[in-house]
Order: sequence, then structure tokens, then C-alpha cells
Amino acid sequence: MLARAGGGFGGLALAAMLEREAGAASNPFAPKLPGHFGKAKSIIWIFANGGPSQVDTWDYKPELQKRDGKPLEGFDPKTGFFPGSVGPLMASPFAWKQHGQSGTWASELFPKTAMHVDKMCFIHSCWTSSNNHSPALFMMNTGVTRMGNPCVGSWVTYGLGSESDSLPSFMVMSDPLNRGLPKGSAANWGAGFLPSVYQGTWLKPTGQPIDNLAVPASLKPGRQRAQLDLLARLNREGLAGSPIESELNARVESFELAYRMQTAAPEAFDVSKEPEHIRKMYGVDEKHCGHFAAQCLTARRMVERGVRFIQVYSGGMENQQSWDGHNDLIGNHSGFAAESDQPVAALLSDLEQRGLLDQTLVIWGGEFGRLPISQKAAKPGRDHNPHAFTVWMAGGGVKGGYHHGESDELGFKAAVDKVSVHDFHATILAAAGLDHERLTFKFQGLDQKLTGVENPKVVKEIFA
Repeated sequence: MLARAGGGFGGLALAAMLEREAGAASNPFAPKLPGHFGKAKSIIWIFANGGPSQVDTWDYKPELQKRDGKPLEGFDPKTGFFPGSVGPLMASPFAWKQHGQSGTWASELFPKTAMHVDKMCFIHSCWTSSNNHSPALFMMNTGVTRMGNPCVGSWVTYGLGSESDSLPSFMVMSDPLNRGLPKGSAANWGAGFLPSVYQGTWLKPTGQPIDNLAVPASLKPGRQRAQLDLLARLNREGLAGSPIESELNARVESFELAYRMQTAAPEAFDVSKEPEHIRKMYGVDEKHCGHFAAQCLTARRMVERGVRFIQVYSGGMENQQSWDGHNDLIGNHSGFAAESDQPVAALLSDLEQRGLLDQTLVIWGGEFGRLPISQKAAKPGRDHNPHAFTVWMAGGGVKGGYHHGESDELGFKAAVDKVSVHDFHATILAAAGLDHERLTFKFQGLDQKLTGVENPKVVKEIFA
């Protein structure tokens, strides 16, 4: 009966909410009190898919400018993904200037976001273990370089539950369909071995965000409500006192959430309800950034409605469809920065003016960085660089205008206060009030963790 009842509630995203491991709590979405110092109640992760160049965005390297055209001594061509196209050091083609009271250097790619540098906390010494998109994406999202493990959003919602009783606790928005999903697709926001109620709900970038949410005309609201009540009563009566009663309660709650979504979700996704000045601030009606503006505005609406974790992907499958600037670095990065600069700046302003920034952690970054050398092409680009990249955070209790760690003088390798992906994940969990050592799930006889067994450390210096 349970299986049949789920058929009309919204395709894979809602069907996933109907599964639950035995022994689950009666309501897996119930909000839980954090046990740590973190202030972030929600997290918005702007994922710059493809690997933006740190030395062309937020990590200014005067020495790289001076040594333009010279070889990088001792460079191993296998560091990148295309060893046969290695060129000399390449200065950033973008102009740089300092911003804010912090004097933060930013390239001309982000004129509007750069106005918020005193709210932003930069980590310049990140590094990862893969130079290939798929494993690097899995590493950044799940802590391992293979598919199948729970992602950060799943761990956060598993640890904290949801403050919304009518929307999923973890939502994902991707680039327009003509540019594709990130490599690895839905495995990047999967729940892995965690109960599947914690996987991300993907919102389609065109058309209806979630399929099949509309109630069939033949099914009147009262009749649907009666059906759900009958199913719940029959199943609870039949399994009262059973060892799997808690599992059943979780399944029933999933049906109830799906039912409530039929009304709540369309309203939450409708950015046309926003005042004209807010739409203009984000750039919703601008051709060059409208789609990303609508997603950032939707993310703010999700935070207001208690959604715990929102991930927004900038960039699609690969190469010129994402921040993967192997060729024509200027055109590639200029295009994606133009799409995201105004919406991201507006998101920071909007969260702040509504009093939500302190309790919302905003993250920007990709799966790795790019090399300081050129990649040979008619219009040169940069190859992948796992040794150094920059991410920034804002809100959620982090220090504004703060810079942690350094890459070397050319931006090639993390050099000072290096931050691994596991360190980064431990820090995200800490911002949300979760202890990465204690956030575990028993699987195959082991207490599994997002941060693995490599003794990662929370970057405590970034917190105010």
C-alpha cells in the first residue's frame, strides 16, 4: 500500500523520501539541536563547477605578473590533465585592485561581489587529491574520489534535521540543461549509505522544478487527505509494537511531507512574487545572468522557509560549458563571472538586510584550481591544478575580510596553513554546530564519517 501511494507525488526526488533504513527515528526530518559552537542554521554553497582559476579570481600574485612567459622550473607536466600542451608561466590577463577596509585584492571579474569582501573569509591554501573532474567533484562533495558516499548536504541534514515541515531539507539547483549537469551528476548530491531521505532534491532548471507535484484534477483535496489518513492508520495498527515501527513512522512522515509540498513548493519557487526592486537587484530579468539570479533568489527563499542546505551549480558538464578554462581563459571566466557576479552579490546583500546572513553560511568555490602556466591554444587557457585553490565563505559566524593560508608566490601550491578537503569539510560542519568526529553512521560494521580517518582539523581561525 505504501509503495502504491507514492506514485503521484513527484518522481525520483519525492520517491527517494519514501525509503528509510530500519531503526530510523520516527521523524528523520525533525530539527536537532547542534552540539557545537557553530552559528549557521542554513548553508548555501555556490559551486563553481569546472575549477575556477585562483590566480585570476581571488588570489593575487604579483610575482606571476613579473615572470610572465618564463618557464616554471621543475614542473612535472603530469600535474595537469593535458601534459602535452604545457606552456610557460602566464600572467593573469585581468586587472586587479584592492577593495574594502580589508584591502582585499580581487580581479575585475567580480566588480559587484568584490564590494562585499569585508563580509567574506578567504581560504587561499586549499588542496585536493585529484586532477580529474569526476573524482575531484566527488572528493569535494563527499570526501572520497569515488561515487557512492554521502555528500556534505546529506551529512548536514542527517546531523541537524530540517526546520521546514513542507519542503525537503536539502535542495540542489544546476546549470541550464543545454550545458548539462556536473560530471557524476546526481551522485554529487546523493545520500550514499545514509538513509535516502537525506539525499538532495534536484530542481529542474527549466519548466516545473519538480515533476508531478500538481494534484490530479480527479483527486479532490479531501479525498487525498482521507487516503493518506487511512493508509497511516492501517499500517500503524498492523505494526504497533513491531521492531520496525519507527521505520514505518518515518515512511508515513515522508508521505505527509510530499503531501504538504504540493502546496508549499510551487509558492516557494515562484520568484515572480518578489518585489520588483529585489528582482532587479539580483538581475532576474537580465539576459546575461537571469537564470542564475533566479536560482540565487530561490536559495534565499529556501533559507527563509527553513531549508537546511542549498547547493547551486554555476557551470555545466565540461570545458567551455563550465569554469573549465583549458582554452580561451578570458572568454571562459569572463562569461561565467558575468553570470554569477551580480546574483551572488545580491544574495549577500539580501541575506544581510533581512538579518539572515549571520545564521546562513554562504560558500563559493570549485573542485580544484588551475595552473599558473598557460595551456597552449589559439586563445590560451589554464590546465587543472589540484595543489592550490581558493574558496571563500561569508556569514554563518566566519570572520569578514579575513584571509587564511597562502599559496606560493606563483599560486602553484598551497604553502602556508594548508587546508585539505577533509579539513574544509570539518570546518563546514563546525560552522553548522556539528562535531565531525561525533557525526557518524554505522555502515558495514564501522562508524563512518564525512571526514574519514586522516585526523582532519577544523580551521578555527576563520570563526569570529
